Amino acid sequence: MIEQSIIQTDATLTSAEIREIDAELAHMPQKSGAAIDALKIVQSYRGWVSDEALVAIARYLDMSPEALEGVATFYNLIYRQPVGDKVVLFCDSVSCWIRGCDGVKQKISEKLGVDYGETTTDNQYTLIPVPCLGACDKAPVMMVGDDLYTNLDDEKINQIFDSNVDRGGES
Repeated sequence: MIEQSIIQTDATLTSAEIREIDAELAHMPQKSGAAIDALKIVQSYRGWVSDEALVAIARYLDMSPEALEGVATFYNLIYRQPVGDKVVLFCDSVSCWIRGCDGVKQKISEKLGVDYGETTTDNQYTLIPVPCLGACDKAPVMMVGDDLYTNLDDEKINQIFDSNVDRGGES
């Protein structure tokens, strides 16, 4: 929930963010129709959508902050708190579960030292569950940043994070 004190701030959007939002608004009959796009645009510049940024977007789209908060929290790829440099989207769908995702998730948590919703101490990774990544035939699967990894097991988790993470000797 957005705190009342934050709603009264004068957060602003950058000219680059406004330009991109305006490009989306050109295709919308109502400003609120660009809500998801505006959130994604601001997130692309800032890494996440703070309460202040959400209020600024809501004002620009002539929406209440509460209505925009409802949109932002409905979509799990709009980050409402800071995330690491790379987000690990781990699929926990039925297909992945049947193929052993619980054990793989445990290995990821051990390897990175985080659980769902948490960010590594070096701010490199944030682990987030997702209901589906659309690769059920190759389950279990995850995305690390923009890279999709399939048929995961303990060995693959070690390979992925040993090659992508300099954890100062941790493993």
